[in-house]
Amino acid sequence: MPYKEELLHYIWKFGLYPSDSLKTTDGQRVEVIDPGMHNLHAGPDFFNAKIRIGDKLWAGDVEIHRSSDEWERHGHHTDKAYNSVILHLSEHVNMAIKSEKGQQIPQCELLVPDEVRKNADYLIYSHSSLPCKDHFSSLPEMFIRSFLGRLAIERLERKTNDIFTHLDRFHQSWDEVFYVLLTRNFGFGLNSDAFERLALSLPFKCIRRHGDSLFQVEALLFGQAGLLEESIDWEARETGRLGRTRKTEVTPEMQKKRESGDRKDDYFLQLHNEYRFLKNKYSLTPLESYLFKRMRVRPRSFPEMRIAQLAALLQSSGRLFSLVLEQEEVDDWMLLFMASPSNYWRRHYSFGKQSPESVGQLGSASRQVLLINTVAPILFAYGKKTATESYCERAIHLLESLKPERNVIVSEFNEAGIIPQNAFDTQALIQLRRAYCDPRKCLFCRIGHRLLSCKK
Repeated sequence: MPYKEELLHYIWKFGLYPSDSLKTTDGQRVEVIDPGMHNLHAGPDFFNAKIRIGDKLWAGDVEIHRSSDEWERHGHHTDKAYNSVILHLSEHVNMAIKSEKGQQIPQCELLVPDEVRKNADYLIYSHSSLPCKDHFSSLPEMFIRSFLGRLAIERLERKTNDIFTHLDRFHQSWDEVFYVLLTRNFGFGLNSDAFERLALSLPFKCIRRHGDSLFQVEALLFGQAGLLEESIDWEARETGRLGRTRKTEVTPEMQKKRESGDRKDDYFLQLHNEYRFLKNKYSLTPLESYLFKRMRVRPRSFPEMRIAQLAALLQSSGRLFSLVLEQEEVDDWMLLFMASPSNYWRRHYSFGKQSPESVGQLGSASRQVLLINTVAPILFAYGKKTATESYCERAIHLLESLKPERNVIVSEFNEAGIIPQNAFDTQALIQLRRAYCDPRKCLFCRIGHRLLSCKK
């Protein structure tokens, strides 16, 4: 069967074809001195290759297709950019080809070795989420540790690019970028996008102006999240069935339900009135509350509770980003996220829903998630931006000092025999799964390369 062109590129790039198999259609032997530079953009597939055909040395570009007729189907015979091609390679040679100048281009068949064919079928076309997991046990420990280290840095670099994009958006304000990143991560996965939208809809400078009042910070955040609408269907919200906020007539029974228990309505209505004032003052447009999901979320992790915790943290710490930069040890960073929400949230996890009393602070596991996904990336990005290596090293030290994460991806690698030692390793495994395994980029993965190149 014809293989994806990427596999043929891979075979050519790493010389995985039989050494004596390259012969042109007119029988001349092809000796590869340099396969060229792999081009991932428009134009020939490999630039500046050096090839000896017969007794003549050529320097130029190489083009690769699954079959020769793709040369004309892709329009290369009329494209001047391909006049520099000195060799055309195909898995199936089925016609002669010519350049835009009308000159015939040497071509030869690129053989796919049986072992490479077998491993490619196994990896690239497998339905398994980790197609190479059965081979992990045969990989040297040093090879795995080295690859995990590279993957973890790769993930930090990917997050750094995202942070730089935010920096451009917020005119190089690290405070605003940290606020957006922190707020997003308070969504803890399921609600991350909604929490990021909340931060983008409410500038950090508005929160800073009311830093002396936790109540006003709460009003801003709850109001912008659309959670202070008087028309909320309380019963639906409590059971997690609330979709779009809908208008309902307040019946005597509903009013009685709202007023039962402690002074929950006073708190809610005071927040509502305060937000109405602040909304007009800053010309704010609130989100719709249905964006924040509650299905399959434990009550202590409901969006209302997370927003209350976020409000307390933002209000109590002031310029939190500056404090983050000052710390050097895990315990110190963990203490930064110990802020306690207002008293109401010690007895509630949602508006109007009482619960057993608790301190309401973020648990140790939640704070670790924030350190992994907020503090480490911002430190690494800040180090890159300011060319201060110590911040990058501090980010790595932080991840290496935290316990391994517990999630579906990490569990799958655990079952396959790769046991992470810390959060640095688990971030690497997440990068491996999302950047290579899921999109089937086995050709760009060190483990995939080891298997495809038949290395033991």
